[in-house]
Amino acid sequence: MIGFVARFALAAGLLAAPLPASAQGTRDDTPGQFDFYVLSLSWSPSYCAQAHDSGYSGGAQCGARPYSFVVHGLWPQYERGFPENCMQPSPRLYHGIVNAMLDLMPAPRLIYNEWDKHGTCSGLSAQAYFDTVRKARAAIKIPADYVDLQQPLNVAPGAVQDAFVKANDGLNPGAIAVECDRRRLTEIRICLTKDLKFRDCPGVTRRACTLDQVTMPPVRGG
Repeated sequence: MIGFVARFALAAGLLAAPLPASAQGTRDDTPGQFDFYVLSLSWSPSYCAQAHDSGYSGGAQCGARPYSFVVHGLWPQYERGFPENCMQPSPRLYHGIVNAMLDLMPAPRLIYNEWDKHGTCSGLSAQAYFDTVRKARAAIKIPADYVDLQQPLNVAPGAVQDAFVKANDGLNPGAIAVECDRRRLTEIRICLTKDLKFRDCPGVTRRACTLDQVTMPPVRGG
């Protein structure tokens, strides 16, 4: 399994990928030509804990401000595989757009990377793409138990999945995957149509966490 820091340490300027390269099917990487989105919500306390274990500060999201789930990305997907880096060089991403997204994606390098690698495949302008990211995030309700977690929580991945399904009308287990590293919950991945409705995605869900239990570290200050 790809380690969490390798997947999400974009704040450190590292590369992240929504699915292993081996999952790539036939692709042409034409902007706008994809089947659905994956919205990835990362559990920030796990990222910061893993960064600390690796001797890395974790960047802006591991500072004084407490974060719980943050947006890792909104990824265009094929039924098998995914497009990436669809426009090279990427159209310019203005600072104003970056600054406006920091409440959801608390690292400028993450935002730039997501635009270059995934946003350029959406067929949308930068402003329209990040507006779509914001709309996708607004469509998801975080279960109350995870909004402001004050103590470490040991939980079954299936229980987290069930909590999200219960909190979001229309979401079913076939549209959500709980991701983990060797011991911590790392991300929630939710599949959405191009108009941001829940949809099943077996290529995503079959790679979900297989541990019996995972730990969710508390938000900073907890």
